Amino acid sequence: MTMPVLTLLVLLPVIGAVLVLLLGKGRDQAVRQITLIVSLITFALSLYMWTRFDPSSADYQFVERHSWLPDFGISYHLGVDGISLLLVVLTTFLTPIALLSSWESVRERVALFSFFMLTLEAAMIGVFVSLDLFLFYIFWDAMLIPMYFLIGIWGYEQRIYAAIKFILYTMAGSVLMLLAIIALAYYHQSVTGVVSFDLQDLYALNIPVQLQTWFFLAFAVAFAIKVPLFPFHTWLPDAHVQAPTAGSVILAGVLLKMGTYGLLRFAFPLFPVAALQWAPVIALLAVIGIVYGALVAMVQPDMKKLVAYSSVSHLGVVVLGLCALNVQGVQGAVYQMLAHGVSTGGLFLIVGMLSDRRHTKLIAEYGGLKAVTPQLVAAFLLVTLASIALPGMNGFVGEFLILLGSFQSTHISHWFAVAAATGVILSAVYMLWMFQRVNYGPITNPKNTGLRDLSLREWVVIVPIIAMAVLMGVMPGLFLRPMEASVRKVVQHVVGANVQMNAENR
Repeated sequence: MTMPVLTLLVLLPVIGAVLVLLLGKGRDQAVRQITLIVSLITFALSLYMWTRFDPSSADYQFVERHSWLPDFGISYHLGVDGISLLLVVLTTFLTPIALLSSWESVRERVALFSFFMLTLEAAMIGVFVSLDLFLFYIFWDAMLIPMYFLIGIWGYEQRIYAAIKFILYTMAGSVLMLLAIIALAYYHQSVTGVVSFDLQDLYALNIPVQLQTWFFLAFAVAFAIKVPLFPFHTWLPDAHVQAPTAGSVILAGVLLKMGTYGLLRFAFPLFPVAALQWAPVIALLAVIGIVYGALVAMVQPDMKKLVAYSSVSHLGVVVLGLCALNVQGVQGAVYQMLAHGVSTGGLFLIVGMLSDRRHTKLIAEYGGLKAVTPQLVAAFLLVTLASIALPGMNGFVGEFLILLGSFQSTHISHWFAVAAATGVILSAVYMLWMFQRVNYGPITNPKNTGLRDLSLREWVVIVPIIAMAVLMGVMPGLFLRPMEASVRKVVQHVVGANVQMNAENR
């Protein structure tokens, strides 16, 4: 009997969460250590899974399937392909880094904080490995609760407002998706005589175009809120600014990818004809978000809010790549999901380090840090260059493939690629201008003269981020190879369904 790797990946953080909660108060250091060890073991297990993954296969691997609620067509069905594999690894990579970043800043209710971080990790992994829509929805909603409490308890001044806004927006989309999931399962019954929430069963359905449109819109709106795609983005800046550093890292690094992953895994392949019809509209919203996010980021006085709006812009680029519906565009989109998770997670870590020292995130409060904290500024520079897609860093590969795929796409206008390219230029403007104002020039604020440089713990936090950014920039094949077969299969499924539909209509 093979080891149930996917179940273990979900279960390990849950076991760790229960353990740290049982330890309770007065043992904060032990709680932190156990939480970190559990997250590192989970990361090691995800790397083991990667080493056993067959990149030449487009099929789901490490599949686990057990009957759960057979009368309702619900099963415990897990599996990964090249797309979800890399997102699971990203999740397990960022979680211990986020935990280390909060080692000194989170001093109250440490056991509860650790509990929510580990349950959040378990739910996020569950989203990426679920092949049953009902199971997927359980994990999808489950991850909202820990993030709500992380923002609401350990956030900044307006944390309650931000937490409530976050939960209301995302739950609204979730309810819409739940209705569509139930309707889809029972449509399967009307066709086959059997209720099924199984993703592979639902892929095989030939749904009428009009019905596809309603299903697609319900799923697409839920995922657009999570991305967040313009104009559904307004919850994100508040959530990012008010969240603790660890919460911001996970929110930017993983949670936002749930929306783009949902479009690619569910909305597009389940409803391919509707997806192709609506792709130009979604691509237009993505391009508006790219330019809008960049322009708004440029005028932000708060570093954290600037990075938050940069995510609106960068995730717009990802959605544009998905809408290209060719191999280059979709591969670039998946690659950019990973790259954005690493580089934007790194930016929030840097901002968190500065905030821990000065207890402010306002750009105007800094200046001249290069003379005081040269090591921190060097790390800041490398992460900034990764974020603006410098060749040789992680951001370049994904954005290049997306622009190439968008320009070559027969499903959306090549002018979308031209417009999106302006977002790449603008990102360099606002990021480098922010970097220059914070780190160069004279020290105008005397409070900055005595700031300490990077500690050993902070080195351990930021070095893996920089190393991953460089690795993804110089060895992209390591990450592109596992996803290629799976991406090609999705693209062929969507485009092929439309070719078949057109042939039947003639």
